[in-house]
Amino acid sequence: MTAIRVLIADDQADVRGAIMMILNGTDDIEVVGEAGDGEQAVTMARELRPDVVLMDVRMPRLDGVSAAGRLTGVCAVLILTTFATDEDASRARRAGVAGFLLKDTEATALVEAVRAAARGSG
Repeated sequence: MTAIRVLIADDQADVRGAIMMILNGTDDIEVVGEAGDGEQAVTMARELRPDVVLMDVRMPRLDGVSAAGRLTGVCAVLILTTFATDEDASRARRAGVAGFLLKDTEATALVEAVRAAARGSG
């Protein structure tokens, strides 16, 4: 079975590290890169072609929802946020994201969301 390739995009290195630890603890998910802002996430996603990008909503240079919109047809995007607002969720849906998760989502739910997004059933 081919591993699900994931790019993590968050402006906080500690958050990226925590997510990486969770995902690397699975047998079927491989973290292929990390991005610290939205522009870098778009560039890396186009270059690395991950199956899924885990993208923070609020990042420098380009916010996560705008970055997700630029990745339509490239890969599935799961939006991560600390505080879910109706506006963020609405913008994310319009951008075509596969899902919208809080950063305090349980590790098992995060892993399952990545798997679902990779299957196209996010």
